[in-house]
Amino acid sequence: MCGIVAAVADRNIVPILLEGLRKLEYRGYDSAGLALINEQGVQRLRAVGRVAELAAQVDDSQAAGNTGIAHTRWATHGVPSERNAHPHISGGLAVVHNGIIENHEALRARLKADGYEFTSDTDTEVIAHLIAHELKTTDDFFAAVRASIAQLQGAYAIAVLREADPSRIFVAREGSPLLLGLSDSGNYAASDASALLQVTRRMVYLENGDCAELTRDGYRITRVDGTPVVRAESESQLSADAVELGQYRHYMQKEIFEQPVALSNTLEMLGTARSVQPGLLGADAEALLADVRQVLIIACGTSYHAGLVARYWLEAQAGISCSVEVASEYRYRDSVPDPQTLVVTISQSGETADTLAALHHAKSLGMTRTLAVCNVPESSLVRETALRFITRAGPEIGVASTKAFTTQLAALYLLTLVLAKLRGRLSPEQEVAELQALRHLPVAVGKVLELEPQIKAWSERFAMKQHALFLGRGRHYPIALEGALKLKEISYIHAEAYPAGELKHGPLALVDKEMPVIAVAPNDALIEKLKSNLQEVRARGGELYVFADADSEMSESDGVHVLHLPEHYGALSALLHVVPLQLLAYHVALVRGTDVDKPRNLAKSVTVE
Repeated sequence: MCGIVAAVADRNIVPILLEGLRKLEYRGYDSAGLALINEQGVQRLRAVGRVAELAAQVDDSQAAGNTGIAHTRWATHGVPSERNAHPHISGGLAVVHNGIIENHEALRARLKADGYEFTSDTDTEVIAHLIAHELKTTDDFFAAVRASIAQLQGAYAIAVLREADPSRIFVAREGSPLLLGLSDSGNYAASDASALLQVTRRMVYLENGDCAELTRDGYRITRVDGTPVVRAESESQLSADAVELGQYRHYMQKEIFEQPVALSNTLEMLGTARSVQPGLLGADAEALLADVRQVLIIACGTSYHAGLVARYWLEAQAGISCSVEVASEYRYRDSVPDPQTLVVTISQSGETADTLAALHHAKSLGMTRTLAVCNVPESSLVRETALRFITRAGPEIGVASTKAFTTQLAALYLLTLVLAKLRGRLSPEQEVAELQALRHLPVAVGKVLELEPQIKAWSERFAMKQHALFLGRGRHYPIALEGALKLKEISYIHAEAYPAGELKHGPLALVDKEMPVIAVAPNDALIEKLKSNLQEVRARGGELYVFADADSEMSESDGVHVLHLPEHYGALSALLHVVPLQLLAYHVALVRGTDVDKPRNLAKSVTVE
């Protein structure tokens, strides 16, 4: 949510700012704006809606400049409107900000008493006035920025420019991601590397508490107190083509069909090995995992569902107790810490504020055996855990997560195998078979994707429905949860998921001919019980849509529609069964005409609590 792009260069940087904002649209936003330094002084343009609206204003005004900052806003304080859009201005300077300033009300009251006039409802405007106020007592712009952010409580990434310093930009980071982009013709900052691939691959990732000055010819980084620091420069491995839509209609469709490749890349390190090594999780993995007594998984949204699936694997195959916590709830309850717990955090971006805060809480309780399962190697989550497994899904632009989920599951299955081996629960023969099954996953998922035409036909039946019920049992109950989440996220159909055995304890009251019931029905130990649950639905007039395995002996009948997946995949079948649910949600959303990649009110990277 929210996105920042900043640039100071020896050319007109407006096209760079706009293209950067377009690359950050996936993060979710409701308005956009930019500020430039040119012959007009500080020129500000803002628009409600998409970046295209801002670009039209730029064209009309012929705005240009060599120094500028730009922003996409996801509303937290104040409704989406032009007056609340960033940048915010005070005394010849402009500020953009990601995050939430928790003490903004006290700062606002103090600044109003000092005579500052507020023109927005945002927490961000206090930053602009604070810096302007500090500049009354010092001519050092950088010092004024640092003195101002020292007064802030909460999370932020900011970029600031000032008319009196036309060739400098200052940025700072605490809790929200921010990186620098370096080139021979100028220097840049952004929330995400994808925004800067158009101009450079040379990146510097800022740490919490870092402040930086950017000029056309260089940069310097200090801590808030002014102490100089050096951060490593790296070359981004992200491909510019990877964030292009290509032949696909939407990023979500592209990312669904990229899953075989994403899984292949994620599992590439296995090679032709006949054994699974703890070193896959880091050099210290074997020592840290040897005497682990239990596993605590912390995550949000889709990543939380991945954790729920992993609980079944870890307990059944590794024989280790596992609990799964919603990150936004975990640190607000009294829990019982155990220093021999492995704390697993799961996040696509590695910048999810709730998950990071929960990790910090767990570590403060003495649980320092930590592992991140994440798609972004340079992220905060990866840097703050002792062990990490980097999923190689590539950029995921669509708000509704798809390939990030399946690669997370693959990573968590590898963790299960590592723990099972360390605990003496994985024979050499089983180990070889499990690794073969993992290597075959890309092919198996590719075969499921071939079912798209039948799923598309089903979507026509769903499009006018207002409610849907998803059912699953065992480790496929979390897959039902994920299917319901996908449908509600992008089609806006109200969808709920339940363990199928819970039908008669309440949800059955909702079932009628207007309530389609989607069942995840692999041919496992619970299939006969699931069939009985589905008969309960038919007896009440409910219409069933069943995703079954090839050998499940389920057939179509009046009010029962069955789609057979190409093969049964044992413990890993969850990875196959989620794919048709992703396709179903996508095609239902197409029929309903919703904004598939940018669903209303949602953001991709949730960097505020």
